[in-house]
Amino acid sequence: MEDPEELAKAVSEVASKEGRRLAIVESLTGGLVCSDLAASPGSSEWFRGGVVAYDRSTKHGALGVPDGPVVSEPAVRAMADKAADLLGADLTLAVSGAGGPEPQDDQPPGTIWFAINDRGDTEAWMEQTESDDPQDVLRHTRERSLQALLKHLGG
Repeated sequence: MEDPEELAKAVSEVASKEGRRLAIVESLTGGLVCSDLAASPGSSEWFRGGVVAYDRSTKHGALGVPDGPVVSEPAVRAMADKAADLLGADLTLAVSGAGGPEPQDDQPPGTIWFAINDRGDTEAWMEQTESDDPQDVLRHTRERSLQALLKHLGG
């Protein structure tokens, strides 16, 4: 497992160097990724901010998530796209999932949907953790979110 603080520092270095503006929209992780990024050196230069949309009605209302399940590809795509527009970011990551120990939206615990809007081009993917322990799911999601940002930044 990689250290989130070190991953966030790497994101900061590359984002600063490349002049990128990043934003995050989180459900499952409740602000952990935003906290990692905000604590990294120089974040005021490139971190536009984040939205924590934990409640289903917030996702549908404020972020334009279409009716239906919020642990899904359409949900994270809508979250990433809306947050990019709201926050003026050219790289936005969104994450939603079933943290466990119970299923959500007919998805088993440990199901995580990610989306990245990179200058208007959005891609989404799903990962399934081996654990249904909420703390394990959060750790995995936090690490994978920072790794995905770093990958899109070319770092």
